[in-house]
Amino acid sequence: MHSGTPRSYALLSIAAAITTIGLKAGAYLLTGSVGLFSDATESLVNLLAALIALWALTLAARPPDEEHSFGHSKAEYFASGLEGALVILAAASIAVAAWQRLQHPQPLESVGVGLGIAVVAATLNGGVGWTLLRTGRRLRSVTLEADARHLLTDVWTTGGVVVAVLLVEWTGWLILDPLIGFAVAINIVWIGLRLLRETGYGLLDSALPMEEQHIIGRILEPYAEQGILFHALRTRQSGPRRFVSLHVLVPGEWTVQHGHDVCEAIELAISQALPESNILTHLEPLEDPSAFADQGLDRETNKARASATVEAADDSLSLKNN
Repeated sequence: MHSGTPRSYALLSIAAAITTIGLKAGAYLLTGSVGLFSDATESLVNLLAALIALWALTLAARPPDEEHSFGHSKAEYFASGLEGALVILAAASIAVAAWQRLQHPQPLESVGVGLGIAVVAATLNGGVGWTLLRTGRRLRSVTLEADARHLLTDVWTTGGVVVAVLLVEWTGWLILDPLIGFAVAINIVWIGLRLLRETGYGLLDSALPMEEQHIIGRILEPYAEQGILFHALRTRQSGPRRFVSLHVLVPGEWTVQHGHDVCEAIELAISQALPESNILTHLEPLEDPSAFADQGLDRETNKARASATVEAADDSLSLKNN
């Protein structure tokens, strides 16, 4: 499914969630373990998250329209936010079940068969989670990456539950079963809070990662060596899409066509290095001090640059006149 769309991977996640819910619910019914109940509950959250992911990816795939001129890619952040909220609700239900079992401990039954089923479910989640993680990074889908991290964490949760149930079976300490349920709930809360934090970063238009900003810087270096200046570089990401804007300062004696060609070359180079980028350049004369002070960006630095540039331009004109 390497060439599949993000939505096809969301369907894979839905199928995996339905299968693991059945397997883990069966393991819980066989053993009566609240730890396995908590594991099955988390898989139910996986299913709801996968359904939300499918909705978000379907919406995000819509092209720009009159009401959404920048597209619908931010829908993916709503999916990860809803998943974070659902994860926290699941943790609350697990904690309630663990508290009830802590007050009324019960012996476990059919441990071997139940744990075998749980291991099969964990293996399935691990395979699907790893596939979604690689695909999410390749397609730059925050929704698929969030779903993948949740599935992979579910594998570790199942591993912890399996160990706890085995310890209960070997030691007879029934208290270990609800305690592992509490541990699972705490872990799930941490996952939910992390998802909500990442959602907030996305909705607040966080800048591109530093490694991608460095790529842009390397693209601009050859032009800077030719005396072309840049400032007001701003970046943001929205799901798989990138948005880059910058001001390009060139000698005022250049023709509009010459400056336009430079801007086009810069935009092309950035879009080739960073696919799915929307790039906006603004052309300005470097001799004009106001070009450095627009929009209040880096005001003090721009003032210093403006003074230095004007002096250099004056020196250049003096040499030409002589």
